[in-house]
Amino acid sequence: MPESLYGKYINREPYKKGSNEEVIEPMVHLNGEKDGQGANLTVSQSWITQPFRMIKSPHSHDHDQFLIFSGANPMDVKDFGAEAEISLGEEGEKHVIDGPAVVHIPKGLMHGPLDFKRIDKPILFLDIFLAPTYVRK
Repeated sequence: MPESLYGKYINREPYKKGSNEEVIEPMVHLNGEKDGQGANLTVSQSWITQPFRMIKSPHSHDHDQFLIFSGANPMDVKDFGAEAEISLGEEGEKHVIDGPAVVHIPKGLMHGPLDFKRIDKPILFLDIFLAPTYVRK
């Protein structure tokens, strides 16, 4: 059988162990540098099932980032039984996420901590950033 020309574009093992022990498996992770031949995109999809502090201290990036919060019920993604709190800016302005939301973090914007304060039912969390790999400043 001839070698595939395009098979390199299919990641058949997208699951990985997350860096937070509170995040249950499976976690889908696409690293643009490793999995996307250097693409300027990295995506992590996690199921959040318990309260914990995901981002422990304020930091920034040299790329834009998007944090997506969604209910985990595919029949009703607006069914959001959780509350998260994120701080934005040098001032640490706090914002409560208590329903589906997309948080855009422009490059250079200080953000964190990110606390999942209350989880009554699992939620889906996506972390998308426009860089081939994650770098914190």
